[in-house]
Amino acid sequence: MDGERIRNFCIIAHIDHGKTTLSDRLLEATGAVAARNMQDQLLDSMDLERERGITIKSHPVSLRYRHPELGEFLLNLMDTPGHVDFSYEVSRSLAACEGALLLIDAAQGIEAQTVANAHLALAQGLRIVPVLNKVDLPGADIPRVRHQLEEILAIPGDEAILASAKTGLGIGSVLDAVVRRIPPPRDSGEVKALLFDSVFDSYRGVICHVRSFGGSLRPGQEILFLHTGRRAQIKELGHFTPAMVPAAELSSGQVGYLVTSIKSAAEIKIGDTVTAAASPAREALQGYREVRPLVFSGIYPLDSADFEKLKASIGKLQLNDSALTFTPESSAALGFGFRCGFLGLLHREIVQERIRREYNLDLIVTYPSVVYRILHTDGTVREVDNPQFFPDPSRIAAMEEPTILATIHLPADVLGDALALLNEKRGICTRTETVDAQRLMLTCRLPLNEILVDFNDRLKSLSRGYGSMDYEPADYQRADLVKLDILVNGEPVDAFSTVVHRTKALALGRRLCEKLKDLLPRQLFKVAVQAAIGGDIIARETVGALRKDVTAKCYGGDVTRKRKLLEKQKEGKKRMKSIGKVPIPQDAFAKLLQQ
Repeated sequence: MDGERIRNFCIIAHIDHGKTTLSDRLLEATGAVAARNMQDQLLDSMDLERERGITIKSHPVSLRYRHPELGEFLLNLMDTPGHVDFSYEVSRSLAACEGALLLIDAAQGIEAQTVANAHLALAQGLRIVPVLNKVDLPGADIPRVRHQLEEILAIPGDEAILASAKTGLGIGSVLDAVVRRIPPPRDSGEVKALLFDSVFDSYRGVICHVRSFGGSLRPGQEILFLHTGRRAQIKELGHFTPAMVPAAELSSGQVGYLVTSIKSAAEIKIGDTVTAAASPAREALQGYREVRPLVFSGIYPLDSADFEKLKASIGKLQLNDSALTFTPESSAALGFGFRCGFLGLLHREIVQERIRREYNLDLIVTYPSVVYRILHTDGTVREVDNPQFFPDPSRIAAMEEPTILATIHLPADVLGDALALLNEKRGICTRTETVDAQRLMLTCRLPLNEILVDFNDRLKSLSRGYGSMDYEPADYQRADLVKLDILVNGEPVDAFSTVVHRTKALALGRRLCEKLKDLLPRQLFKVAVQAAIGGDIIARETVGALRKDVTAKCYGGDVTRKRKLLEKQKEGKKRMKSIGKVPIPQDAFAKLLQQ
């Protein structure tokens, strides 16, 4: 199809503002899917996406649309994730588009991720088409949201299209705006395509998702990946409708897939430029910035015999999720595993759940940590993401922790509770802005490790579900941090070690000892469970001993007979404790590290 009749666009929004529902309505309106095959969340192909009602992966689909006045068009749509942990997926989708539908819930208004995604789109030079969704709800406040559009994003409020993705209201106006407002793609004049995503197929190998920026690609053609220098032959190519449908060629401006002779995930790089091997492009397309993981956890197989299977599984998953990083590591308690880097806690949770489901593996995932910067007494600086590798305290001159710049949108009446939460998490509110009569926007600086576990849940709770947060990495700052070790029967267990601020070490140590006391099986002797900072014990719990009733065979007689048996038992327990080892079952690790 002529490039002037192609439109490439994506849908960006805050989580739960109706992106996937709008995608469903667009598929219906253009007849891309037969009515008998239509289902909710059609583009969310993963079980996890359907269960949680969230989008994890970007999903491309090509739609043929006949405009009542202007004729036939090919619309390439991408439904993107809304959660902050998957903003990398959003940035990749934006690079393959010329325009974006900015979807805003007419009842909730502009949220933190709405602002972040809009800024991402503007930075890429995309044409933004604002859409106010859920206008049929009783709580919809259209004038307020139009005012927010102008005040926060500097987009004229009267440009917004009123729609309801659930009922189908305004879908025709959305399609008309896509055709009229979003510019057609430009041809670069040479064969060039952006590799924006990929999946691994057990039978066909690596399937590349590409957006063509010039020339055309055909089956049998030899192609070159400019960054890696890898050559391959195209075995098949085609479009997403949303199923993969083979085609004779992929021309300039189109979005589709390539099946090549590449079988290994390590041989391609997301963001690479695909060009013709016979006449390569002079310069590569602008790729993506290297993604930096913010949260690290150890992933170990529950059964150590599954290590190789876990290694292969993470490698295949990384092909589909380039934000995931991993390096091998070993633990005395857990055996061999991997240190994995994630973009956030939801990303971590999704990855471990996908490994469990897609590759049928039982896992132990260690407590999340971040990358700390340690300044040694000899002047050297070292970055550490694993508490096991922390040096002796006597060699540490200072420690620095990573911080984030967070933007929090919340109702004005919960400001006091929000500031109390920030104070508890060692955060500083640098700016407060009034969005409208009901909502505020706070700009805060927080230590990254303080938001890892429960910050977002507590923010949602105190704001009755109306609070939202977006964040980006900031600089390192000095902090009084300590390594907290857990000792079982005097032996440190490396899997339970964690880094914490000194003021919070006592409370965390007590909590971990109490949990571990309930999880450890009782032995024939008392077992001490202790929390320690260096050589100082700061908390202790005792697992009681299993006792055999040695006096059961005494049916009377002198009391000294019973006393003699009890003394003999006591001596035996002393000797056992001096040489006794406490086995820690794998389910105790799993239960403690999940909490």
